[in-house]
Amino acid sequence: MERNLAYVEESVVEDDVLLDARERATELGAVPVPASVGAVLSMYAQMLGARAVVEVGTGAGISGLWLLDGMREDGTLTTIDSEPEHQRAAKEAFRTAEIPPARTRLINGRALDVLPRLADGAYDLVFVDAAPMEHPLYVEQGVRLLREGGAIILHNALLGGRVPDQSQRDPATQAVRAATRAIAENPELTSVLIPIGDGLLCASRG
Repeated sequence: MERNLAYVEESVVEDDVLLDARERATELGAVPVPASVGAVLSMYAQMLGARAVVEVGTGAGISGLWLLDGMREDGTLTTIDSEPEHQRAAKEAFRTAEIPPARTRLINGRALDVLPRLADGAYDLVFVDAAPMEHPLYVEQGVRLLREGGAIILHNALLGGRVPDQSQRDPATQAVRAATRAIAENPELTSVLIPIGDGLLCASRG
């Protein structure tokens, strides 16, 4: 099983722009999504014909680059991060990738302060790569933002194997479990947990 997962993680090849962004992420200590997760994000954005995407956790711009790769050419990525240095690195990555400035809206701030100001039902895709302790609140806000047929995706849904291990009862693990239950129990959502990266919980709104 581990060999299969390693093969999946290594199956996606990134270009020089993404590799350079990964170097900046390492320098900043901003842990990026692996390439396999990025490829899934791009695929979701493409399948949805995404024009409006919200990202919680800009990091050094790696997941943003993957999302933009799959989005429509007239689409806009709204990406939120509380660390100005992360967003400066992301801007550099977007510039290097020759992404037109009008296609990105970088908001510096706490996501749970920013998300309530965004419009209901106005987004095709919401991606969350942020503090696991706040996952239940991100689910609540993210589902509100989705149009019918849109999708919410949360990274860190397995927390290094802690979530499926019922002996683990720490607050972060409990919070991720609560977010997973909230999605599973929402009759408007159809969900799947994909074991790539640190676990990718994907749900579409019917």
